[in-house]
Amino acid sequence: MTEAAGTTGAAQTAQVTDHRGGVHSIRVPIPDNPLGYTLVYLVDTDAGPVLVDTGWDDPTSWDTLTAGLAACGTSVSDLTGVLITHHHPDHHGLSAKVREASGAWIAMHEADAAVVRRTRENKPARWYAYMVRKLVAAGAPEEHIAPLIAARDSGKPRELPGFAPALPDRTITPGDLLDLPGRRLRAIWTPGHTPGHVCLHLEEDHPAGLSGHGRLFSGDHVLPGITPHIGLYEDPDDATVTDPLGDYLDSLERVGRLDPAEVLPAHQHPFADTPARVRDLLTHHEARLTDLLTLLSTPLTPWQLAERMEWNRPWAQIPYGSRTIAVSEAEAHLRHLEKSGRAEQLPGTTPATYQATNPSPSND
Repeated sequence: MTEAAGTTGAAQTAQVTDHRGGVHSIRVPIPDNPLGYTLVYLVDTDAGPVLVDTGWDDPTSWDTLTAGLAACGTSVSDLTGVLITHHHPDHHGLSAKVREASGAWIAMHEADAAVVRRTRENKPARWYAYMVRKLVAAGAPEEHIAPLIAARDSGKPRELPGFAPALPDRTITPGDLLDLPGRRLRAIWTPGHTPGHVCLHLEEDHPAGLSGHGRLFSGDHVLPGITPHIGLYEDPDDATVTDPLGDYLDSLERVGRLDPAEVLPAHQHPFADTPARVRDLLTHHEARLTDLLTLLSTPLTPWQLAERMEWNRPWAQIPYGSRTIAVSEAEAHLRHLEKSGRAEQLPGTTPATYQATNPSPSND
């Protein structure tokens, strides 16, 4: 046994870490993804073990999850419930298989449950059509849109990962203590990464004696070395203009004030000093917004803004699908700048074009 990186007194094997106090994590792999794995947490309760997230729906991921549960002295069939931090397939993907094998209930915030229902009820062709409209409006080039048009018009468009996610049968209500006998686990709504993202606050003394207020299962909301993607998750039939970045920043501040002794995130490793990490993330986003305002001294479409934004690699090296995600993130930042009065959409522009409200002289 060795010490898990970033933890205090947490023993681990190759795939499983014992965080003490009846909490374990299992590293469930994400195929072909630089994140590598999702940390799925197993929480003992007086009514039986419960999972926080499940991992990606893939045979290797399933085998890893079942082997990890066995290493913890339990099995899938023993599980009584699944708490989903958010609907993404690396968190919710195996939920249906877990429920089929165990009869466990699945709980999720209503806002993400609505996304799941919408995904299940609509054919992939409708999603492709929606993405075509969004990317055309964002100023994407024809070569980027063409594959989506072809998929939309193919007659039998390819199913996408997570297009048949499990329907939850319980609702996670913000502020409530979850119905877990022998545990005080409180739901905290932290929208931004998704509309219904939740963190789960284990209200207890830390088993290693760290000072602070319990432990926090943070999903993707607060990670030790990654800034989570903030994009748009909109109902094509709902014209409400959302501000997911604003929601995320507000949620970060709430979690910072909570000041848990330790954060148990869904990726990387556990960590302490949540207020410091929150300050880092808030500073990062304000610096990024300032940089975008500089870029917007010249009118730009969302696609053009995404091309000029700083990513973890040059734009030319960003894969096709990731470019679509990047444009969604650019739009989320534009929404927030608009709401705060720092940028505006220029009237009558097609595709939509934005500019800082008080642009500095361009150096071009």
